Amino acid sequence: MENENHFADNKLPIVYSKRYAVHFAGLEKLHPFDSSKGKHIQQLLCAELSLENGDFYETTEITKEQLLQVHTHKYLKSLRWSINVASIAEIPALVFVPNFTLQKKYLRPMRYQAAGSILAGKLAMEYGWAINLGGGFHHCCSYKGGGFSPYADISLLILRLFEAEQSKVQRAMIVDLDAHQGNGHERDFKNVEDVYILDMYNAFIYPRDHDAKLTIRCAVELNHLTKDVYYLKQLKRSLMRALSEFKPNIIIYNAGTDVLAGDPLGNLSLTPEGVLERDCLVFSTFRSLGIPVVMLLSGGYMKSSSRVIADSIVNLQRQGWLGAKCPKNSNL
Repeated sequence: MENENHFADNKLPIVYSKRYAVHFAGLEKLHPFDSSKGKHIQQLLCAELSLENGDFYETTEITKEQLLQVHTHKYLKSLRWSINVASIAEIPALVFVPNFTLQKKYLRPMRYQAAGSILAGKLAMEYGWAINLGGGFHHCCSYKGGGFSPYADISLLILRLFEAEQSKVQRAMIVDLDAHQGNGHERDFKNVEDVYILDMYNAFIYPRDHDAKLTIRCAVELNHLTKDVYYLKQLKRSLMRALSEFKPNIIIYNAGTDVLAGDPLGNLSLTPEGVLERDCLVFSTFRSLGIPVVMLLSGGYMKSSSRVIADSIVNLQRQGWLGAKCPKNSNL
């Protein structure tokens, strides 16, 4: 990946690559996920904030050796079979696509996004915040993928920070606000005291993973069609509880937009304004304390999600939460 020890002052700590996009002869349209979401957000940010392509950080593809820091050999080998990839991508027709095509058109873009999450973690330690315009594959653990999540980028990101930033990062908090339970990272960090998981999700949709749920230290299980007022009240309460119980050195914020009303998979009812307030609440809570925040995009299955995410990033910038690095917390 890009030299992680050098960060150009003229770039924003936002990670994006044109190689993030997933394409395989139109079959990606069989899944509601916007396979070019990162590209659409990047274009909107360029227009709204007068940015250019060179103002973003770009990463290279994660290597097999890096993946093996979390994933088992057996799991990575299983991705050589199209039937397994089709199950993870939730597109049955991919069973009939040659695996070399799936590697190039689906798994390789996901490897770029996973690398982007790791780079965003390093950037957050330098700038105080970072955003990957992709990633957030929270249904994948070390030995199993699922839910459109083929690589455990959250686990990879945290492990890399623990190893590379040992003097600064010893405790990490995952704030998972995707509409779905983040069962992948929950399985990876079972019985790991230095990782605290706050997960707020619709309890009546995929994956309903009871064993993984036991790892969550602050769980908020939502009903179908939960709206802004109740959601934001529960989030604020949960953030305060989490900080009273755990003192993190970094926040991994899984900012799924499948919480939006009308999303075909999340089945919650937040407005775009509610998502903007949600993101601002997360950033203001932690950045005001000098705790770095890494934002990953995770789920969001409507074309309108790109606009909402871009608007939220612009709002964070205008509110001052994406400005200069906040004063360092004594925990760092």
